[in-house]
Parts: sequence; C-alpha cells; structure tokens
Amino acid sequence: MGKRFLIGGDDFSEARKECYLVDKTQFISDFLATRTKVVLFTRPRRFGKTLTLSMMRYFLDIADAEEHRKLFDGLAVSQDKSAMAEFGKRPVVFLTVKDWDAVTWKDMQEMIAFGMQNVFQSFAYLLESSAVDAEDKKLFQMVREGRASLTQLRNSLFLLMRMLDAHHGRPPVLLLDEYDAPLQSAWSHGYDQPARAFFRSFYSLAFKTNPHLDFAILTGVLRIAKESIFSGLNNLRVDSLLSTTYPTVMGFTAAEVEQMATDLGHADKTLELRNWYDGYRFAGHEMYNPWSVLNYFYQDCEPDTYWANTSTNAILGELMKRTDAKHIDALTSLLQGGTLTGFLRDGVIYDDIGEDEDALYTMLLTTGYLTVESERRVGNEKEYTLRLPNREMQALFGIEVLKRYQKGFSKSALVRLLESMLAGDEYRVQAGLSRYLEKVASVFDTAAKESFYHGFVLGIVAALEPDYLVRSNREAGYGRYDVAVLPSTPGWNAMILEFKVADSEDVLEARAQEALAQIDARDYAEALEAARPDKVQRYGIAFCGKRVCVKMGKA
Repeated sequence: MGKRFLIGGDDFSEARKECYLVDKTQFISDFLATRTKVVLFTRPRRFGKTLTLSMMRYFLDIADAEEHRKLFDGLAVSQDKSAMAEFGKRPVVFLTVKDWDAVTWKDMQEMIAFGMQNVFQSFAYLLESSAVDAEDKKLFQMVREGRASLTQLRNSLFLLMRMLDAHHGRPPVLLLDEYDAPLQSAWSHGYDQPARAFFRSFYSLAFKTNPHLDFAILTGVLRIAKESIFSGLNNLRVDSLLSTTYPTVMGFTAAEVEQMATDLGHADKTLELRNWYDGYRFAGHEMYNPWSVLNYFYQDCEPDTYWANTSTNAILGELMKRTDAKHIDALTSLLQGGTLTGFLRDGVIYDDIGEDEDALYTMLLTTGYLTVESERRVGNEKEYTLRLPNREMQALFGIEVLKRYQKGFSKSALVRLLESMLAGDEYRVQAGLSRYLEKVASVFDTAAKESFYHGFVLGIVAALEPDYLVRSNREAGYGRYDVAVLPSTPGWNAMILEFKVADSEDVLEARAQEALAQIDARDYAEALEAARPDKVQRYGIAFCGKRVCVKMGKA
C-alpha cells in the first residue's frame, strides 16, 4: 500500500503500482454479472469516472493481458471466479473526449481529427491483419495520418470497431469517457448545431444496432436526451445520481474514508473530513468527494476547497447568466442552510437550457454543487428537495454561484472591503458597499427587497471561506441574526451583520441604528463565543434603493 496519491492522474496501473488505492473492483464483478448493452454513468467531475473506465480497460483488454493480471492480485474481483474467467478476453477501445474543448467549430474538427489519429495509432497492427478488408485499411490509414474528411471521421469509431471484430473474431468493448464534454464546449461557444449533428452520427453509429459492439460503458456529467444525441438508441441504460444501480463505484463511502484515515495515521480527522467533503447522496448512500479527500491527505490534512479549480463548467456559467433575481434569491437561501425543491430532469436537451425553470437545479445537482436530501412522488413525477452537501460546497457556492453579486468588482477591491469590515473601519465599509451596490443593483428587479440585500452582502462575505465560517439566518441569543462571520482560527476578529430596508433616504440612518441596536438587544454575539474571536465587529446596515448607511457598534 503506497502513501502517494493519484492526484491529476487517472491511470489504474499507475494507481495500483505506486499509490494508495481504494479497491473498487467489486464493480467489475457486479457489472459483468448484470451488464446490458450500453450503460451511461453520469457523475460530477473528479468523482473517478476516468479511473473507473481505466480499471475496466486493464481487466478486459486482450492486449498485454498476462502482464495486467497481476494488477488485480489481492483485490476484490480476484476472488470472483466467474469474473476472472472473463479477464483479458476482449479487444477494448478506450476513448476519452474530456479534453475536446474548442472555441470554434473549425478548431473542434481539428481536435476530433487529432484525437482519432492518436486512437488509431494504438491499433496500427490492424493494417497487417489478413482478416481486415483492404478498403477498411485505406480508410484507417487516412484517419491515422490525419487526412480523413469530416464524413470519414464521423464513421471512424464504427470503422475501428468493425476492423477489431474482423481481426479478433469477436466484437470489442467500447469505453467512452466524458462523452458530453465536446457538446458542452460547443453549446457554450455557439456552434452546437454542427457539433450536435456530427456527434449524433459519431455516437449513434457506434452504439445503435452496431453488430461490432460487445458492450459499451459511457461516462459524463450530463445525460443528454435521446432526442438530442442518441436518437433511436433504445438499448441505453442510464446510471445517474437520481437513479443508480452502482451507487458506490464513483466517490468514496464513509467506511472507505475512515479506513483510509486509519491507514494513513489520521483516524482523528474523520469528523473534519465528514464536515468538509461528505454529504453527497447516491441512492441513499452518503458519499465523499474523492478528489478533495485525496488532496486533503496530500496537503497534510489541511481542509480547503480543493474542488474549486479542477475544471470550469461552461453550461453552469451560461445558466447563471440567464438566471433571474427570483432564482438568485432562492440560491442565496442555500447558504443560509435552506433547501430548494424542484422536478428534476434526468435528460437534457440543450435548446431547453436556460428556458426550463428546473434546468438550473438539475445542473447544480449533476455538476456536484447540490445533493438530494429527500424526494416524494407527486402524481407521475418525483419532487426533489436539494441542499448544499458540505462545507466545501458552501464555500464554493458562495464563490462560484453567488459571484454574480460581485460583477464589476475587482478582486483587490473585494479584499480591501473585507479587510475593512474585519478591522471595523465604518467609513470604508460604507463607501465600499455603496460603490459595490451601484454596480450590481440595477441588474436586479427586486432590489427593494431585503432578500436581495441579504444575498448581496452574503455574496460578498462568502469570499472569506474557508478561513472564516459564514452563517446566515441562524438562531442565537434571543432571536435570529442575519449574517455572522466566525474565524476558523481563535484570536481573529468576527462579525455580526444585521440588515434593514428603509422606505426613504430620510430614515436610512435611523434604520441602520435600529439594526445595530437589535444585535445587542437580542444578544446575537453569543453565537460567536465558541470561536474565541479577538473582537466581534457589530454592523447595522440599512438600504434604500442604491443608497446604504452603515452603523458600527463597539467591538
């Protein structure tokens, strides 16, 4: 058992030989025993999709089978005689398109050509096969040399599978990783129509009534509806967050994380791990974000938002651009410990994204920002209750989703404002909030409501995570405060913020004083004592349109 971690890599052989490995090979036994023709797994990014397909490749592939057999010695699947009887018996095509990201359709075509050229190069031995048709060899060589037309590329995956079937005398297995990545890129950059047309044929030829396919496993973040990509593909089974047969194959279970902590000498860190990275619910199983857990141990058990910079989700960004103030208010409630309810869609048609009211919540679930808390049947549909899963997502949600509140505000200006708030500089806090409000308030049609201002300030202070814990609408003392900021390190300053909305500018100052008085009268600061702050900065803040008044109490 290695103490090195496979961070940034996704090759099963490397993980098995050199790194700490969580044994997920029971999935191989389960899948082979119950497999269907085509299965699509949809999971958030960095939950182990590519590593899972790599594991399947090393187990199934006829190429170098004897060398690869030792990779599975001592693992769960090695105890399954039925599964081991299928070891190394099939040709396998492993294609990952997760890096097929391009700004223009022309660039995407070049990326497709280059990607298929690399795949074909690994099967160059087919050119020497007497069992392969001569015309197929000519087409193969054109793809391999980067000379294939777009139509030939459209047929290239089917061509490769036909040639493998002819050479080996049995149809290959197809493992397709992150199938939806190029479609997300195309949609976000505005060339989704030609891209959709290409990939509809590219995928359908490989999966739909293909006599040269043994079985296929696809992975992705989204399930793109059959009408959009997999038209007529009746043998596709989807294993998603909403309906999963294999809930624990991607992600870490609580037992796996506890065992890892014990193995690495950090059994005392299980509670911190649970608070930061647990909370995902896959078919009733509580799952951890594996990327963040591994980075946590790699960084000497330092909790942080490790998932933040793994990859951007273009569709999520596009959805947020189109989200109105009503939904922003709903999203803000999540940072206050609240929930959302919606009728989620397990299939997406790109033309509907940004128009369907529930599309945003579906995207937030499938991309990993939210998790299912509960569900109930309403007629023929299910209504889902969603929440933020853990502290990491609380921090990221404030940064990634509520950054709409930070539009037009530079990072340095935001840092200066936050420093002023923590330091108790009343004048600079009012000036900073005023400038900030001028930039963002006009884009909201609910700027006169307290919920808008609450979300506005919450979106600002959320940038303090994870060094500070940001809490909203929690009971404390003799009431419920608006926002509290607690230091993660004892001896740092804390903040209590209370908001009021004024009907006119004439009473703006009075309303700010009223908010400040409420903090002391209801003893909200009591909630911060456990954090052992040096000072508690008390702010009463009143808003009227784009005007703001800040009153500060004695720390």
